[in-house]
Amino acid sequence: MDVRGVLTEAFGRTTELYDGVADGLDEETLAHRPDGTGNSIGWLLWHLARVQDDHVADLAQQPQVWEEWQARVGLPNGTDDIGFGHTTEQVDAIRITDLEALLGYHHEVTLATARYLQTVDERELEREVDQRWDPPVTAGVRLVSIIGDCLQHLGQAAYVKGLLKT
Repeated sequence: MDVRGVLTEAFGRTTELYDGVADGLDEETLAHRPDGTGNSIGWLLWHLARVQDDHVADLAQQPQVWEEWQARVGLPNGTDDIGFGHTTEQVDAIRITDLEALLGYHHEVTLATARYLQTVDERELEREVDQRWDPPVTAGVRLVSIIGDCLQHLGQAAYVKGLLKT
């Protein structure tokens, strides 16, 4: 398996887990915040899709999928808002009322990611994409970061979902 295959497999697993966590959720479950302060499942699913969309769009030098989907998902957050640094009030404001729209958005992010991954080769992986760090961040490092972030948030969402079943 080449690097494209490994990355495609990793992002594919993220999609499978995303759909599994989202399965069977209603508005109340999506909005539940553990102890009233933790991140809700809805916020976590929205956030990880936004991070993937934002970061992959930047790598691919393409528009974010969110530009076409934010009205369908029903949230006013523009393309600059991916949830990083949200206050508790901002987390509360992310209310997913249409899970199918959120799933559709994530599906389109997955397709955009797959299109980008088809262009990835060793040269692309070494391309510096963020020089604010020492050493500068390469496309390869950014992709690994996206995968790690998505998996971490999916684990958190699955945990919160599990708490609600007990």
